[in-house]
Amino acid sequence: MMRHLFVAAALALLTSGLSAQETPPGPAPTPGDSRDFPAPRMVEGLSFEVRPPEKADDRPLFPQQTRAPYHKLLSYKLVALTDKLHLPWSIAFLPDAKMLVSEKFPGQIRIVSPNGALSPPLTGIEELAPAHKLGLLDVVLAPDFSKSHRVYFSFFENLGPAYSNTNLAYAKLDEAAGSLHDVTVIYRGVPSPPVRNFSAKQGGRIVFAPDGSLFMSVGDRDGNNKADYAAALAQKLDNDVGKIIHLTQDGAPAPDNPFLHTPGVRPEIWAYGIRSPEGLAFAADGTLWETEHGPRGGDELNIIRRGKNYGWPIITHGIDYPGGPVGEGIVAKPGLEQPVYYWDPVIAPSGLAVYRGKLFPRWDGDLLVGALRGLGVYRLKLRNNKVVSEEPLLSALKTRIRDVRVGPDGAVYVVGEQKLLFKLVPQ
Repeated sequence: MMRHLFVAAALALLTSGLSAQETPPGPAPTPGDSRDFPAPRMVEGLSFEVRPPEKADDRPLFPQQTRAPYHKLLSYKLVALTDKLHLPWSIAFLPDAKMLVSEKFPGQIRIVSPNGALSPPLTGIEELAPAHKLGLLDVVLAPDFSKSHRVYFSFFENLGPAYSNTNLAYAKLDEAAGSLHDVTVIYRGVPSPPVRNFSAKQGGRIVFAPDGSLFMSVGDRDGNNKADYAAALAQKLDNDVGKIIHLTQDGAPAPDNPFLHTPGVRPEIWAYGIRSPEGLAFAADGTLWETEHGPRGGDELNIIRRGKNYGWPIITHGIDYPGGPVGEGIVAKPGLEQPVYYWDPVIAPSGLAVYRGKLFPRWDGDLLVGALRGLGVYRLKLRNNKVVSEEPLLSALKTRIRDVRVGPDGAVYVVGEQKLLFKLVPQ
């Protein structure tokens, strides 16, 4: 009964018959509130974006690099599951149709049943940090979970006034006991900690490769958004800040890493020059896709390749927060990778998923990009690894989206940043 009551309140529009193009009534936005994000333009063949770019002199470097045309393929409806979560960050699907959901603060993992019922927080991980110091990010199941019951999760500890770093651990899930046993930290960020960057640009997204190794994103941790600070770390290879790292399941550097035997270079680095990576997902063909926040403008969609430099903060399709250029204000330089696609102004991309499932066959292979500033999920249609169309989904919700995942049932599961979990199914 209580679950249906919240549908009539916080998620009333999910069952009200409003289309994704309509804007529901709600409280007026305050200055700086994400709800002042303009309603996207839903016109076939035109970009959803109606704002001028932040970087006024910017131009795409090749066709289809930005502002792809809007194209709608099908209708969907939303099914509310719960509004009782606290700062949820990620979802992992258990074999019995239940879900693990991480809550960033106060650093907890819960089991959520298919009907939205919540378990108490799993015990066992509180040993990682003192009370009120632990924050959780991503949670994923080991490829052999049915045998090992191993769960991987990224976390951080508040080590002082704005000090922390991104770490990785695994544990064994005992669902009957509601606990995680044998908690083992297999990676700690280097340096530990960087400077005054608590809860800023942490990364922490985990994904398993087809060969069973794992990748994790680490943000540049620049809490003050200063490009000179980021340059000192994201472009240097003696640290893991602003990097994509590649590990074995036990936390050792993967044997095919590009700098494994290079003196003075962190052996776990796979790619670098990354700003604030929030999404990481493998496509069926083995392509590793990544989304990251730009500064003002210049949010990026990248294909992550071995040993490549993605340019931050030397090149960017955005500007600095006060309004001036970042560094030399250039968008390209030889030897630095261009994004496959970028958004200017920003949508603040969060979780990333590649659709594979039977419920929405016309979405097969599409990228689903959650958005914090953009208040929705953005579906990107690809052809030859280029974005050929883009469709904003869920814009009527006016809700910051933290994660998006495709469930074993083919439904698209979405986490709202504050407390919500719901799914998309066919209309």
